[in-house]
Amino acid sequence: MSSISNVENLSPQTIRRIVREQEELIKDPPEGIRIVVNDSDVTDIQAFIDGPAGTPYAGGRFNVKLVLGKDFPHTPPKAYFLTKIFHPNVASSGEICVNTLKRDWKPDLGIKHILLTIKCLLIVPNAESALNEEAGKLLLEEYDHYFQRAQMITEIHAPIPKSMKIGREEDSSDGPLAKKHAGSKTIEKKRISKDKRKTLKRL
Repeated sequence: MSSISNVENLSPQTIRRIVREQEELIKDPPEGIRIVVNDSDVTDIQAFIDGPAGTPYAGGRFNVKLVLGKDFPHTPPKAYFLTKIFHPNVASSGEICVNTLKRDWKPDLGIKHILLTIKCLLIVPNAESALNEEAGKLLLEEYDHYFQRAQMITEIHAPIPKSMKIGREEDSSDGPLAKKHAGSKTIEKKRISKDKRKTLKRL
């Protein structure tokens, strides 16, 4: 997988388009997808995709990279999983095989469409165009085994760090709000005990 910048090979119009698309993805990201912008190289397009619920990838967060060739957008970018994943359409190198990036590619398809397609691939794998033959065979013949294997790899290689989890942490039992309440309870207890002492003195 090439990490060489293609900025100088792309037309100013294409670069402006890429920057605009990235800004739109930051402003209004699709559910479960977060783009990572490299200010020094707009052709270094990476994103994190959360494994969809109901799939063996649920609970995982996968780093994806798009590699733009010098003829982009007339030719499709290559897409790779940088996070290890067990999936019929992902090679051991991480390369992703999906029709959108091959025969179904159109120059007007954008980054958002590509990332959504990759997310959909996690929901509906295509065993007919398998790059990982073992995963493709298990998907067709032993789905439970495929699910368990993919789930295990997800748990090992793609766990979402607690610090990166998106949600209302203040609602959790150990969140900031809970600690605040705990502190309030302590103050309340101290106040009550102080009142008790005053009452006893009066008695």
